Amino acid sequence: MTQYLISMYQPDGVVPPPEFLAPIMAKLAELTADLKAAGAYVYGNGLADASSATVLRADGGEVLVTDGPYLEGKEHMGGFDIIEAPDLDAALVWGRRFAQITGLPIEVRPFAGVPAPSTGG
Repeated sequence: MTQYLISMYQPDGVVPPPEFLAPIMAKLAELTADLKAAGAYVYGNGLADASSATVLRADGGEVLVTDGPYLEGKEHMGGFDIIEAPDLDAALVWGRRFAQITGLPIEVRPFAGVPAPSTGG
């Protein structure tokens, strides 16, 4: 099995009201339950607003610290899930469900060099 990062990108700005988000969050909870039932769930969580980010950059012998996201843009990563899937096609099935539920851009990307989990013994 390969691990995949499913990243959700949301627009900057005002967060929609609870009455708009509640049904989406309920459907995401169902999707997480389905991932767990399928043995595909590794970890997932939402992120704090992009304005809370701190960026560290090495500059010679020093590390510069700046506030704000690494990239300025109209969208930022708002949350992510890590799943296990046998191949990209299977991971995309899960990614499509995230896209359908949220209406947001979803990126599915495999982790590099992650060994398959041990089967014991």
